[in-house]
Amino acid sequence: MLGRRAFAVHDVRPDHGGTVEFVFDASGPGTRWLATLHARDVLDTVGPLGRPFPLPKDPSSCLLLGVGYGSAPLFALAARLKERGSSIDYLLGAQSADRVFGALTARRNGRSATVATSDGSFGARGPVTLLLEQIIREARTDVIYASAPVSVLREVTAIANRYAIPVQVSVDVPMACGTGVCMGCVLPVTGTDGITRMVRSCVDGPVFRGDLVRWDDMGTIPFDALGAPGWAGGPVGPGGNGGAGSPSPGGYGGAGSPPVIRGGVGGIVPPGQYG
Repeated sequence: MLGRRAFAVHDVRPDHGGTVEFVFDASGPGTRWLATLHARDVLDTVGPLGRPFPLPKDPSSCLLLGVGYGSAPLFALAARLKERGSSIDYLLGAQSADRVFGALTARRNGRSATVATSDGSFGARGPVTLLLEQIIREARTDVIYASAPVSVLREVTAIANRYAIPVQVSVDVPMACGTGVCMGCVLPVTGTDGITRMVRSCVDGPVFRGDLVRWDDMGTIPFDALGAPGWAGGPVGPGGNGGAGSPSPGGYGGAGSPPVIRGGVGGIVPPGQYG
């Protein structure tokens, strides 16, 4: 029996009565089965689910960073951003040239488009994060939108923090039900009240402010998370592991460290709304 799969929406079009496009890698039994389907085959779907990328209130210089097929949701986002007068720069990456998604579209629609592959078969050699600081400086980036593996999102957030640039990340974690029931996609996120909560990526995300995600505690329940054994009811401490009342360097939402907001991009939820 195959379970449901969670996919980001790549595009929505009005033609043929309305179409919704997804991009996926046929790497497992479920996605391989999906790849065998044809036009007019019937699928049972649930959606749209979760929270989308927030949009800036004012025209901004936006850097859209995607790795592999994680780039798929960035192009619909780019269209919305351009409607609001924002400029778009792309930074796309993958393991090899055949895994890069959307490079031609990025070059057609973006102010600039940079590609990096691990093996150097397309664009620069190395990870996308190797080029990130250079692009931030050249493009005078106001906000970063990123859709990539967790390891990349962690590094992107660290670099963005050094430049005091807000970053919105679409977290790529396994999702089973997609409706928040199974609790299989939880991750620790600090609210703007300084309290860490275990939130569900499928309903509270998958988009979060990068500086509020406790990347080093992914896959665990931090001792100072709300409801965890030993929780003292105070804000998160240094590096995401401190006790009540301790400061919170790096913009992780501790007391006395307000989130950096520029270009109209705010937090995903107000204090206490993580549930």
